[in-house]
Amino acid sequence: QVQLVESGGGLVQPGGSLRLSCAASGSIFSIYVMGWYRQAPGKQRELVARINSGGRTDYIDSVKGRFTISRDNAKNTVHLQMNSLQPEDTAVYYCNFGLWDRPLGSWGQGTQVTVSS
Repeated sequence: QVQLVESGGGLVQPGGSLRLSCAASGSIFSIYVMGWYRQAPGKQRELVARINSGGRTDYIDSVKGRFTISRDNAKNTVHLQMNSLQPEDTAVYYCNFGLWDRPLGSWGQGTQVTVSS
């Protein structure tokens, strides 16, 4: 079973940056799509960014130009570089693996991102 551990969250002022990391166990990491999701208080979890094994990426409109997803298959890690953070980016961020349109793994504990002055 693949386990996912997110890290890198924290408190940042508007306009600041954070880099999230996700470490995945298991040798099947490289064949799956990896995604970053977030869940804000009172809202449903949403996909933020995804990257397939070949490096194709996709982002929701609200983070395009500000967030960058990347992966290192040799290290079984996926990152989310978040720049120009805004209060509406405040959420718990999770990573997951799966298909382009469907996560397959169990959800971890996530990492809290709070954007506030």
